[in-house]
Amino acid sequence: MQESEHGLNRVPSTHESVTSVGQYLTFNSGGECYALCILAIKEIIEFGNITKIPMMPIFVRGVINLRGAVVPVIDLAARLYGEQLTAGRRTCVVIVELETEDGKIELGVVVDAVNEVLELSAKDLAAAPNFGSRIRTDFIRQMARIQDRLVMILALERVLSVDEMAGLMALSQEKSTTAQVA
Repeated sequence: MQESEHGLNRVPSTHESVTSVGQYLTFNSGGECYALCILAIKEIIEFGNITKIPMMPIFVRGVINLRGAVVPVIDLAARLYGEQLTAGRRTCVVIVELETEDGKIELGVVVDAVNEVLELSAKDLAAAPNFGSRIRTDFIRQMARIQDRLVMILALERVLSVDEMAGLMALSQEKSTTAQVA
């Protein structure tokens, strides 16, 4: 590990150009500030017209029609904290592209508000904490120090793990079926 100028430890990444140095979109969700590498973001759209899917876990808001493609929409606050976001004036859907074993997929991520795009260098970044966060630490790729605040850079492939979410959906459906039988 290397020590950064801010005194925080930083883990060098094998994908340094993608996961560290570069541009990041910052946004709010569940009262916290997060960032995603701009390379994973396809577009940002207005919140609305989400078709709900029955018997899905709380973090699956439903699907949207995005220029003829059916795109699943995940509520980031519900995924991270278990409580669905109450839509407000600045609520929007960030369309991201994720690389999976089966190829690239698009997902919509509901966030409270989009803030800005920041240029971050290696000196701005530190390793994810081992504790002290309300979310799973494996969901955090790194921390960025921006002026006097810390911003969590999400590990998108973990937060939106298709395999993990599919398992949670199956468990949710199993619980619903069991509850209906009882």
